[in-house]
Amino acid sequence: MAVLVLAEIIGGELSLDQTAKTVSAASALGEVTVLCASASCSGAAEAAAKIEGVSKVLCADDAIYGNGLAEPIANLLVSLAADFEHILAPATTNGKNILPRVAALLDVMVLSDVTAIVSADTFERPIYAGNAVQTVQTSDTKKVVSIRTTGFDAAPETGNAPVETIAAADNPALSEWVEDKVQASDRPELTSAKIVVSGGRGVGSKENFALIEELADKLGAAIGASRAAVDSGYAPNDWQVGQTGKVVAPDLYIAIGISGAIQHLAGMKDSKIIVAINKDEEAPIFQVADFGLVADLFDAVPALKDALG
Repeated sequence: MAVLVLAEIIGGELSLDQTAKTVSAASALGEVTVLCASASCSGAAEAAAKIEGVSKVLCADDAIYGNGLAEPIANLLVSLAADFEHILAPATTNGKNILPRVAALLDVMVLSDVTAIVSADTFERPIYAGNAVQTVQTSDTKKVVSIRTTGFDAAPETGNAPVETIAAADNPALSEWVEDKVQASDRPELTSAKIVVSGGRGVGSKENFALIEELADKLGAAIGASRAAVDSGYAPNDWQVGQTGKVVAPDLYIAIGISGAIQHLAGMKDSKIIVAINKDEEAPIFQVADFGLVADLFDAVPALKDALG
């Protein structure tokens, strides 16, 4: 069976972690073709060609795809769909924006946040904030699937697939790009970081969140936040980890002043090692933590930062 994977491309560059993990999932379904659609994406296509398991890379280098507008990319995927039984993408903001449009145009269902491939037509996905796993079987001739990449290991960069340039599809012109406002940061990207330091409502204020930032910088970590912290204005929305935020699975997740509501746990419980710091010894976060410290974060975090040198 033939599988088409939409590569995650940001600013013309391949998000290797997200794409390689999606390819890893797709390899269980059949021969994998990767589509790179962006402006000046030849470099991204060459990078995708090195992912093990990729048989071919299609490069649609056109200005209409340069800003990631969902409608033209969805049209491109639909124009290619005849040759593929499965269309996959990472369950990122881009993937979740594009794939439902593809499914609607093909008149099929979309399977979102898949964490396991059971067979060519059967998939597992979390429901109820990750407290249950749903097994879904579809009879659609085209399977449109977003992959929760935290459930898969990245395919290695040992491949050498050919790259084929393809023409752009028709642009439906339903929307237009105005501008992007991106906050520059030297920190790792949250969803692919190996270490994440997150703060919650217990941090108390936006000013106090500097403690979280200082510790993250010491560790070379990305910064996360609970929804309560974001809603309180302590942290920006793109730091939010949880059911309605980003899903992460780093090697080390440090939760500071986070009680551990199920909505937050749904976004980080697959982390390899979880460390929790909270002054409430009954906080639910301690039930999933590998290491827990019952302490006032305003004492514990500076002490931890000093111990790191």
